[in-house]
Parts: sequence; structure tokens; C-alpha cells
Amino acid sequence: MSYLPIEDHGIIGDLHTAALVGTDGTIDWLCLPAFDSPSVFASILDDERGGHFTLRPAEYTRSYQLYLPDSNVLLTRFATPEGVAEVLDFMPIEDDREARHDLIRDIRVIRGRVTIDIDCRPAFDYARQEHTIEFVKSGVVFRGAGTLLNLASVVPLSEGPSHSAVARFELKEGESVGFVLHELGEGEEPREAPERTECQRLLQGTLDYWRQWISKSTYRGRWREIVNRSALALKLMLYDPTGALVAAPTMALPQTLERAHNWDYRYTWLTEAAFAMFVLIRIGFRDEAHKFMDWLQERSRGTGGLLQPIYGIDGRTVIDKEELHHLSGYRDSSPVRVGDGIYDQLHLDPYGAVLDAAYLYNKYGAPLDYEDWQSLRSLLDWLSQNWHQPDAGIWDVRGSREHFVSSKVLSWVALDRGIRLARQRGLPADEEVWVDQRDAIFEEVMSKGWNTKKGSFVRHYGSEALDASLLLMPVVEFVGPTDPRWLATLERVQMELTYDVLVERYERESASDGPANDQGAFGVCSFWMVECLTRAGHLQEARLALEKIFSYANHLELYAEKIGYSGEGLGNFPHAFTHLALITAVVRLDRALG
Repeated sequence: MSYLPIEDHGIIGDLHTAALVGTDGTIDWLCLPAFDSPSVFASILDDERGGHFTLRPAEYTRSYQLYLPDSNVLLTRFATPEGVAEVLDFMPIEDDREARHDLIRDIRVIRGRVTIDIDCRPAFDYARQEHTIEFVKSGVVFRGAGTLLNLASVVPLSEGPSHSAVARFELKEGESVGFVLHELGEGEEPREAPERTECQRLLQGTLDYWRQWISKSTYRGRWREIVNRSALALKLMLYDPTGALVAAPTMALPQTLERAHNWDYRYTWLTEAAFAMFVLIRIGFRDEAHKFMDWLQERSRGTGGLLQPIYGIDGRTVIDKEELHHLSGYRDSSPVRVGDGIYDQLHLDPYGAVLDAAYLYNKYGAPLDYEDWQSLRSLLDWLSQNWHQPDAGIWDVRGSREHFVSSKVLSWVALDRGIRLARQRGLPADEEVWVDQRDAIFEEVMSKGWNTKKGSFVRHYGSEALDASLLLMPVVEFVGPTDPRWLATLERVQMELTYDVLVERYERESASDGPANDQGAFGVCSFWMVECLTRAGHLQEARLALEKIFSYANHLELYAEKIGYSGEGLGNFPHAFTHLALITAVVRLDRALG
């Protein structure tokens, strides 16, 4: 095995979990039964120990991937010296979504006679647990870490290295074979290998689900295809039982190969999830927004108004962190981290995102009920008393707290939207207190967040460094898009944080901020720049920047967290926040272009 580039992957899923499928026909990442469950395939984090599921021609000269139109069914085509073969990968979504989490791989030969290899080697519990293999009438059963994993196959399988299931077989033009991998419940018998008609039924049902879902989109603009692909990717990252959004379905893919900057993103960052609700409402997906509001109400109930920056997808508040030293990491980018210890950090930015989302949900989704308002009121009361505190900022700074300007701006947003909600609906509120605190935040940002020497807003009070999160200032309507102070800041960000159209997160102030060469830009910041240019009236510059950023997407129009200096994907993949920012930038620019 060897490591594919991060961007050389597609994603499939069933709204509970997701798998990465490489252009070489290898599934090198899958956790079962949920996004944050231990992995069964993780060769993207260790090509020797991590576990994989490979299905491809024994020899091929090139491969190509695409999604079947308006779906998350992935097709990988292989050109071989013998002919052409295709693999269809998908996870069915049926009415009873709790029943099982099937992964179906269907290979067919389009032309010629092609020799096919299959190699399935799970590595349970992040490759910490050994497993056994049992051959049954139609496939194999892997037993490990208290889990039974069944691979159903009509092709006779044999045992390979490390208790893997392997086979080499031949298919001629028009022939196909389907494989189904799924967990077995207690006492459940192994499945029969799927008949051709059953594979087709499951495929058609999956296509019908995705096509019916994306048909609800109200976006009909110039970039419909890429917006729909981003929406489909975001839907794959929503955990159906609760409506929570994962930041990405992967963990420990490095932001830089030079230092150990890798984190576990299989949890819900509240700021991103709240922005997601706004985005989904904006393009017609109200059911998802309603489900998230229910989840959010549960998180804010009985907390005294204190929000965490991160939660488990099931709503749990404690997310233990550990390092998996037995895994080498993607291209030796160890240590591999699982979990995240920032759940108890103080973050002010979620308050602005949550109140802005609630305000827009009330306006475009459904009126907030009394219980919702009581929860939001408690958040605003807490914030009124605590916005003065330094926090960890929108980028989860792991060093000392600072008075980050973007945190203060989003605190202002929270109070502003709360005041608007109360006035529009006649809701009970401590309006006089909220107005006083909102105005105090504004005055403080204008005095302490503005650096006269630099001629721009800065990262935090007393700093001379810039931060791309300042691009949110006109987006959330804290400043006007043509305010002289803002235009001076925008120019500074373009000069000091931007190369071509790609925007870095912030200027490095000390060694604790990361490596001097941080290897790339954050896609989300680049799309924020497009929106700022649009709001400032620089429409042709914004349109060219948008088209250039599109060229950094992978072959399936998906983005990792970062874009490296050579255009490569870095960080966890695909990245929800980037796709959210893409949709908002596109919708804003489309409207401005008319």
C-alpha cells in the first residue's frame, strides 16, 4: 500500500457514518456504526496497520471518478490493458435507517476481459485489536473488538496476510459482481451474497433518495452544479439521529506535514453547525434546520447560558483526547490524535453564530416557540455578563486566551440578533441590558480592535497581526461593506494574508502559533474574501476569484480543510465549513450579478 493524496478521494455515506474511496479503488477510511466510532479501515492513517478494502483491476493504466448525477453514489472507472472496468460504491439509505449500515461495492466490466483483485483487511478499534476470520457459505465473518463484520460475496475468498480476505477473479464484458460489507448483530446469521436484482434495487433506492433530497434546493443560479455538490457533501456530514453536523468525517489528516498539526473533526463545532443551519435554510432545506434547532435547544437547556465550542454528535459534553502512538499517521505525520480536549475552553464565537441562526430560522423557517426563546434568553443573559473575558477564538487557539476581535464581533451579533428577535415578536427580554452591552462591545472594538499604526482592525487587542476571521465583520453586518475602516482592513488582508486568491488564517505572532511555513490557505477564508469583495461592489474581481478557487477543488468538487502551496489538499476531508462558505459566497455573488 501507499498513500494517495488526500484530494484523490471521494466520499460515500448513509447519514450515520461515511467512507473515503480512493481513485485506486481502496476504501481507506470507515468508522462503524457512527462517524465517531472506532475505525475498521484506516490505512489513510497507516498504510501498513490501518486496514483497507481494495477492489480494482489487477493492472490498470489510469482511473477516473465521478458521482452519478444528483447523488452520492460514486463511480470509479479503470482503464486496463485488458479493457475497462467500473466500481460503484454506495451506502443505502432506507426507511429504517437504524437497521444496518451496508457498504455495497459493485464491479462490472464494460469492455474486454479484466482480471480483478479484492483484498479486505479490517483493523478494529483504530487497529488496536486483533481479529479472527471465519469463512462461511457466502463470504467471511471478521471477529474483533466485540464486533462482527460480514463480507458477503459470490466470489470464493481465501485468507491472506493479517487475516484478510482476498481473491483474484476474471470478468468479461457485461459481467458484474456485488459485495456487501456490514456489521452483524448479536445472533444474526451471515448474509447471502446479493443477487443482481437486489443490487439494482438497493442502487435505485439510494439514487432515488439523493435525487429527491437535492430536488428541494431552491438555488437555480450560475453555479448550480457546484452548489448542489456542496449541499450533497454537507448532507453526508449530518448525523441523522440528532441532526448534528460533523466538521469533517475524518480525523488526524494533517494541516501541515512539517509538524503535528492534526485533529479529530468527527464532532460538532457549534459555530460551524449554526452557520450550516443558515446556509441550508437559504437554499431550501428547512427540515435539516428544524432538526438542528431541536438539537441546539437540548444543548442550551439547564446550562446557565454557558455554551461549549464542541459537542459529540449524540450531544455528549465530554470528549476525551488520546494519542494513538501505534499508528504512523498520514505520510508519517504522527502523532495520530483521537478526541478533542477543547470542549471545556471558553469560546464566545458560538453565541453569535447560534443567535444569528435562530434569528434567520425565525424569519425564514418557522417561528421560535417559547421553550426555544427561554433557552436563547439564558444564553444572552450569560453573554451580557461575560463578553469582557478573553477566549480561545474562532480558530481554537491552544495557548493563552486573548481578546480576539472576531470573538467580540460575534458577541455583538448575538446581542443584536436577540434584540431584533424580541422586538419583532414582542418577546420578554432584558432589552435595556442587552442594548447597553451590545453598544459597549461596538465601542470597544472600534477603539481597541483598531490599530492606528497599522491602519486596520487586527487579530486581538494590542496586536499588530491580521486575522482572516476579520472578514466576517461585513458578512455579519457589524460594519458596512464600504466603511473606510473596513476597506482599509480588507486591503491589508489582501496584501498580507492572501496569495493570488487563497487566504491564510492569520499572521504568525509567536512560535506557539505554528510553523513559520504553515503550508497553505484555509478554503473557508478564501470564500469569505469572495463575499467581502461582492459586498464592497467589486463584482468582477469577486467573480474571477471565485472561479479560481473552484479550480482548487478536487476532481469531485470537494475541498479539504486547507489548500497547500502546490494546490494539494491538507487537513481533514471533506471540510464542512469550506463548503458552507462556498454556498454563501456563491449565493451572494449570484444575487449581486443579477
